[in-house]
Amino acid sequence: MDSTNNSRSVMLVDDDKFLLDMYTTKFTQRGYSVQACISADDALKFLREGLEPNAILFDLTMPERDGLSFLQEIKDSKLASNALKIALTNQSSEEEKAKVIALGTDSYIVKATMIPSEVVNTVDQLLSGAN
Repeated sequence: MDSTNNSRSVMLVDDDKFLLDMYTTKFTQRGYSVQACISADDALKFLREGLEPNAILFDLTMPERDGLSFLQEIKDSKLASNALKIALTNQSSEEEKAKVIALGTDSYIVKATMIPSEVVNTVDQLLSGAN
């Protein structure tokens, strides 16, 4: 893989600060620019201000606004229309997966099944396929 990733950028949306910091570190080490958001509303603020990441990784279970309503708002507001939307969650039910896929999620990753570097590799592959 190209270590600079051609200036690729990701937005990470998770209410768990430890996980947010860990994924930020892993993506930064791979040359990504990262916008870390502790809430869906925080992420929406950046997107409404014009941030256009290559990929948005979001948790499904968050206080205030969950990942499903976040995804619905992105879709309804036509925000980050070119970004890959990737659910990064511990929700592994087929029902949850079907809901986010129906809302336009490009990929669904269960956190417990991958270490962070594997998540970065998966995003690399998804973005390479999208170009």
